[in-house]
Amino acid sequence: MSLTSKIKRFWKSVGPGLVTGASDDDPSGIATYSQAGAQFGLMTLWTTIITIPLMAAIQQMCARIGIVTSQGLTGTLKKHYSKPILYVMLLFSTPAIIMNIGADIAGMGAVGNLLFPKIEASYFSVMFTVILIGLIIYLPYQKIAATLKYLCIVMLVYFIVPFLYKQDLVKILSATFIPKIEFTKEYLAILVGILGTTISPYLFFWQASVEVEEMQHKKKHIMVNKRLIHAMEQDVDFGMGFSGFVMYFIILTTGTVLYSAGIHQIDTVEQAAQALKPLAGDLAFILFAVGVIGTGLIAIPVLSGALSYIYTETFGWEQGLDKKFHEAKGFYVIIMISLLLGLSMNYIGISPIQALIYTAILYGVTAPVLIGIILHISNNQEIMGEYTNTRYLNVMGGIALVIMTVAAVALGVLYY
Repeated sequence: MSLTSKIKRFWKSVGPGLVTGASDDDPSGIATYSQAGAQFGLMTLWTTIITIPLMAAIQQMCARIGIVTSQGLTGTLKKHYSKPILYVMLLFSTPAIIMNIGADIAGMGAVGNLLFPKIEASYFSVMFTVILIGLIIYLPYQKIAATLKYLCIVMLVYFIVPFLYKQDLVKILSATFIPKIEFTKEYLAILVGILGTTISPYLFFWQASVEVEEMQHKKKHIMVNKRLIHAMEQDVDFGMGFSGFVMYFIILTTGTVLYSAGIHQIDTVEQAAQALKPLAGDLAFILFAVGVIGTGLIAIPVLSGALSYIYTETFGWEQGLDKKFHEAKGFYVIIMISLLLGLSMNYIGISPIQALIYTAILYGVTAPVLIGIILHISNNQEIMGEYTNTRYLNVMGGIALVIMTVAAVALGVLYY
């Protein structure tokens, strides 16, 4: 088999894991990683090694739940757990996801304005919102999935940008494998930010629901077996690994270029892109900016889709990206409303920075609770049958639970 054929075969085998991983590196996440690099240089590179296996373990559990139960995470919660838990998740997830969407739309608009200064950022934000609503409503699921997969290729630009600037390989390797921790408010805040950005609750809901969509689109009924579970695990591992490497190279870029130039405060993605221009050249600036828009186009459908799955499963409405608008009006209306509410944040006085802070707080509160519930579901034989968690998943899930609980407490202490 030729190399081209192998690549095509591999690309065809890549499933929802890649899109889930890529959506984790949304514009607001890029802003967090950029600030980590600008403020602390290469000191936070080691967090990538910690977060990738934790991300993969949680997403694997969510994917298992979707595959085995043929329901999303919300549907499983509704069926097997008390309603108050479900409604609390709904209460916290809704504003968090909408503010995340708003911050991403604003970031894309601002970067669009950097590339084309004669057009105001607000016009770009409106344009991106309208385009996304149109594509999500009118494209069938398979085309949406394929489009999102190909958009992930845009993110490869972040693997190029650091090498447009002279690098010290020994220093990079040291920072990657030897953790350095400062017990200061600023450093702990950025660690909490990185954890909240990488292990995001909306991804839990998306992963489970999109696995169900994937199963429904198989040409013939496929029995759940170890081979299917193994294929899912490989897909999720690849997606989370891809996400982690993007995070790594963004920190590497800003940690070498911006930090070395004395630029230690980055609040938004456009500031990071703009700061790179005089230091690393026009090409680095353009690639970084294009990457931000690409990640936004991936992440916003995932964010809005996750919220819509949560609501439609809660209230038993028709759902699915494969359905036409008239077949699942409620599903698509929720997506439209979430995007329009996110866009409106630009006009009601909530800045992208405020939105990110509020989102981090809400995610910080819900993540530990959700991880605990996911662990419980994944070990419940009545729900999962023979496909309960392996020991490895339980260990990784337990570590994630402890770390996110500590992060939530730290977040409360830092901000209050």
